Amino acid sequence: MRKIIIDQEIFNQFPSFNRGIIIVSEIVNAPGNKRIKKLLNKEIEEKMGQNLVEHELVKAWDEVHLKFGSNPNQFLPSIKSLLARIAKGGGLPFINSVVALFNYISIKYLLPCGGDDVEKIEGNLRLSLAKGNEIFIPLGTQDKENPEPGEVIYFDDKSLNVMCRKWNWRNGDFTKITETTKKIVINLDGIDPAPSSLIERARDELANLLTEQCQAKATTDLLNKDKPEIEIDL
Repeated sequence: MRKIIIDQEIFNQFPSFNRGIIIVSEIVNAPGNKRIKKLLNKEIEEKMGQNLVEHELVKAWDEVHLKFGSNPNQFLPSIKSLLARIAKGGGLPFINSVVALFNYISIKYLLPCGGDDVEKIEGNLRLSLAKGNEIFIPLGTQDKENPEPGEVIYFDDKSLNVMCRKWNWRNGDFTKITETTKKIVINLDGIDPAPSSLIERARDELANLLTEQCQAKATTDLLNKDKPEIEIDL
């Protein structure tokens, strides 16, 4: 049985890290959903005009990136990237219902949120420090590259294909969520000063929305230094 694993080397550097998990076994991922779009747009409107890139929950990820050797102003953490796009106006594109809900929850709680089509993954889903021999194809491209040794990556530990580089900077193409996706592993990440209760609240709201709006079957969990891995039956 496969696992979701956070390696000990992550907790050695970041002992306060918590990862909320949602495991989705069935889902209907529509290309449009009026209620989800309304939720997302309302959250964007509320956040516009606020200098949230300076919020403590967002700045914490700058510090994380600097600690493992990444420049957070060049390789923006996902929540910082979303807020920067909102600040420019024009909202966010509605890719599909699931991605829109990720964006909604991420903006509402100021937490990185993402997910992967688990049927494309051969081995364990592992968060670790890169060796540099792993393979990354950025979302929307066919270009192959390798992560830098020591950067935090989320990857398939059998195929060595990378789902996300620099912890939460850029997603890989091979596990992108599309309208045909049925099985997903979703991550909601928090680091001090984000309490685990905030991550659990965001996780549970997202799980409920996926159930209500996308007919998903979802279970939840929380990974941290005391529980660094779980088995998944998908």
